[in-house]
Amino acid sequence: MTRERKRLLLRLDPAVHDALARWAADELRSTNAQIEFLLRKALDEAGRMPRDVGRMRGPGRPAKNDPGTTTSGEDDEE
Repeated sequence: MTRERKRLLLRLDPAVHDALARWAADELRSTNAQIEFLLRKALDEAGRMPRDVGRMRGPGRPAKNDPGTTTSGEDDEE
């Protein structure tokens, strides 16, 4: 069962975006994936992570034979 990912318009200060983009690159993530990673971490630390949340893929490029790989560009946010 694959749940459709939600889209969100997020306005950021350009300096914050640049810092996030650099941090994401250092961890081999897209800016979008880095924001999701940080939000999940904050939810978990606050005890607010939903029980039914899906697992996030690890950093780096997915293997070419990874069935969870999407080609729709939904994670390309830079």
